[in-house]
Amino acid sequence: QVQLVESGGGLAQPGGSLRLSCAASGFTFRSYAMSWVRQAPGKGLEWVSGIYSDGTQTFYADSVRGRFTISRDNVKNTVYLQMNSLKPEDTALYYCAKRTIRGSTTGWDDIQYEYDYWGQGTQVTVSS
Repeated sequence: QVQLVESGGGLAQPGGSLRLSCAASGFTFRSYAMSWVRQAPGKGLEWVSGIYSDGTQTFYADSVRGRFTISRDNVKNTVYLQMNSLKPEDTALYYCAKRTIRGSTTGWDDIQYEYDYWGQGTQVTVSS
């Protein structure tokens, strides 16, 4: 019954912006850290960003730091990814993912073991 539903993807020009949303249900959202992970065509999963369960700290991959901002609303049970200054290499299917352990603060990039539920993904395409 855990469900994560991403939305907000689409086509953007280089230098443009998109705002992704992930609506969560079926678990106590405020107790779990969350991440965004992406997969470019023909490539493996790449961790993009993470946020503490209470939203007090955020983390970013080097490839997106300074351009992307993760946030969450624990009343609306939603996590967001504001994507600015988009580049063609940002083109990917973007997933939100739930941390397995409540209150996790480390191990963000261990995508094989540290996340137990994933959304269906939303496609982001950056092209002129």
